[in-house]
Amino acid sequence: MARAGVTVDRLVAAAAELADEAGFEQVTLSALARHFGVKDASLYAHVRGLNDLRTRLALYAGGELVDRIAEAVAGRAGKDALVAFANAYREYALAHPGRYAATQIRIDQDLVAGSPAMRRTADITYGMLRAYGLAEPDLTDAVRLLRSTFHGYCALEAAGGFGAPRDVRRSWDRAVQALHVALENWPREG
Repeated sequence: MARAGVTVDRLVAAAAELADEAGFEQVTLSALARHFGVKDASLYAHVRGLNDLRTRLALYAGGELVDRIAEAVAGRAGKDALVAFANAYREYALAHPGRYAATQIRIDQDLVAGSPAMRRTADITYGMLRAYGLAEPDLTDAVRLLRSTFHGYCALEAAGGFGAPRDVRRSWDRAVQALHVALENWPREG
C-alpha cells in the first residue's frame, strides 16, 4: 500500500476525478484499485466498502460546492446573493458532473450532522433566505424549492434536455429571477 501512496484523501480525490471522467456510477473499489495499482482488498484498509467511499466522495464534493457558493455570496444579500448562489451551484454541477451526482445521494443523517461542510451549506442557504424574511417552516419549504429547481434545471441541461433554440443561460437567468419574485412574495404559513 505504501508503495502505491494510497491514503483516504488520495482515494477520495481519485474517486472524484473518476466520477467526473466516467460517471458517479463507475466509481468502484475495483476501478480505484486499478488506478493505484493495488488489489481491491488493500483499499479496505482505508474505507469500509463502496458505500463508505461514495459517502466520503459526497461529503468531499459537498464541501467543494459549498466553498464555491460561499465565495460567490460573500458580502451579498437578497437577490444578489440568490443570483450568486444559483450561478455557483450551476457552474459546479456542469463542470463536475460526477462529483455533483455524488452530492445528490442520500447520506446517513448522523454523518450529515457531523459534517462541517454540510452545516456550512445549511448556514449559508438559510442565511441567504432569512434576508427574504423567511422563518420556519417556510425556510425549509424555500430550501426545497431552490434545491429542486436548481437540481432539475442542471440535470436537464447536462442531459441536453433543452431543445428549444432559446439560449439556455438566458432561461436560467429568468428562472432565478422568478425564484427571487417567489421568495419576495412567499405565502407565509399560519
